[in-house]
Parts: sequence; C-alpha cells; structure tokens
Amino acid sequence: MTKVDLIPGAWSGRDDGSGPAHLRWHSAMSAFHADIEPGATVLVGFRSDEGVRRNKGRPGAARGPTALRHALASMALATPIRVFDAGDVAVAVGHLEDGQRRLGDVVAGLLDAGHFVAVLGGGHEVAYGSYLGLSNSAAGTSGARLGVLNLDAHFDLRDDPAPSSGTPFLQMADAETERGRLLNYAVLGIAQPSNTAALFARAVSLGVPYLLDDDCGAANLPAVESFVDEFLRTADLVHLTIDLDVLPASVAPGVSAPAAFGVPLEVVQRVCDIVARSGKLALLDVAELNPKLDFDNRTARTAARLIHRVVTWRAPVG
Repeated sequence: MTKVDLIPGAWSGRDDGSGPAHLRWHSAMSAFHADIEPGATVLVGFRSDEGVRRNKGRPGAARGPTALRHALASMALATPIRVFDAGDVAVAVGHLEDGQRRLGDVVAGLLDAGHFVAVLGGGHEVAYGSYLGLSNSAAGTSGARLGVLNLDAHFDLRDDPAPSSGTPFLQMADAETERGRLLNYAVLGIAQPSNTAALFARAVSLGVPYLLDDDCGAANLPAVESFVDEFLRTADLVHLTIDLDVLPASVAPGVSAPAAFGVPLEVVQRVCDIVARSGKLALLDVAELNPKLDFDNRTARTAARLIHRVVTWRAPVG
C-alpha cells in the first residue's frame, strides 16, 4: 500500500497536555505507510450503503467510518499504542462486489505485513470483504483454522440473487465450500422475530452454533462465556464482526434495524474482552452505524468503546 493522508478533521479532539499521561487516540494516530514495523493496529474504513440498500434497509451507513473516527479521537489511552489510519474503501452505487474485493485486497496486504486490522463499516456487507482479506492472506492460506464470530441480531444467511448486507455469511460458506472446507461460523445475539424459519433452517444445515438474545442477558453470562470459549477452541485465526444492531435500541439507536430487545452492552463487551485476550484475533470489523439515525452520537460512542477495548486489550496472535 502507498502512503495515505489522514481523513481531514477526523483525528482531532481534547488536548490536556503533551506526553503519555495525556495520550488520546487522536494524538497516537498516524497515517499508514508501507514502512511501518509489523505489529501495529491499522484502521480501514468501508464507506458502503449499497448492501443495506439492496437489503431494503435504511441507508446512511456509508457515513459510519467518519463518525467512528470522530468518536474514537478523544478517547483516553492508558498506555501508548501504535495505531495507523489507512483511509477508506469507498463503494459506488451498484458496485458492491468490486468494493468487497478491493477491501479484501487491502486487508490481506495489511495482515501479510503483520498488522492487526480493524475495519470501520459501512453496512454488514463489510464482513464479506473482511473475510476475503483474511482467507486470502498468507495466514489464511497456510492451513490455519479460520473462525468467524458474529455478534448480531441476524444470521445474514439470505440466499438472494445479488449480494447485500443480508448475505455475507452465506457468501463465506459458499467460498469455503469452493476451498474444500466448511465455514466455521458462530452467532451470538440472534433475535427470533427478526429471522425467518428458513434462516434458522439454513443455519442448522450449515452447522452454525448460535445463542438467542433471550439467552444472552447478564444473568446468563457464564453460558455466554462458555459459548465463546467453545468457539475459540475450534479456530486458530478469528474474525470478530460486530453488527451494532445486536445491542438494545436504547444503547444503539443509530442502526438500520434497531433491536427491540438486544444483548446488554456489558455482555457484548465481555465477549469482546474474551476474544481480544485469546491471542487468536486477527481481524475486527464493526458494521451498521448510521449517523443519520443516531441520537447524541450514542451508537458511535458505544461502538468506539468496543473498538477501544479490543485494540487496547488484544493479545498478539500466535
């Protein structure tokens, strides 16, 4: 990848002084360039509404990457981190497949350079582009067991004529079949009223383990932790994908399909902590932030907190 400029105005915020005692994301952030030593965290934006539009949702997620940067900018850092911004992959109307391919190329290059990648969506079609990057990277083609953990109210296993925000995990399953493998995919937070019987049947046919949102309350945290631990035992490299509509609408109103029930933030955060500390997390993406529908930047701030936790708590892979 070539050197990029920082997104104008995105990385600015409160400044209490110089030095590590006053460190915030905006002061730690630099523009990505190819000479960076391995081991850094690199952010990539995916400015896409096309998948949501095709899925008959409410557009606006293309503005999500910018809103996430603004929400992250003033967050305080307890310790210094090496973090870089690689800019955005922008998806034109009608060109989702090309955008996913381009995102995959960027992610694969960053992973091959030894970096941890956090992709800022965009609709949940971002997940397939992220998957292309991990599966086509050197680590993904080395025989390592890939695992995709989705925090989501929806299976996103729709069998539609054209790819959309509702199809990424069926696309992954088809791609894995072509490689002679089964997709290792698990979902936490499924809302029964938001998924048809056909989608549940497809999940069963693909061997997808899942937890309903009913079973993900704070009182059920031991069962949730056990579910995540069991998934982690099946994978060497993990792709964690967070659709913000997994959270209650009171916490995450700024999404295309706000949750009537949802998984409590403390449970979602705990899942992120477990995965981040596992030493297996190679890739994170966050999807469905729609700033046009947000209230007081509530959803953006919540998403930024989760990204902050994952990046600052993540154990090195391997």
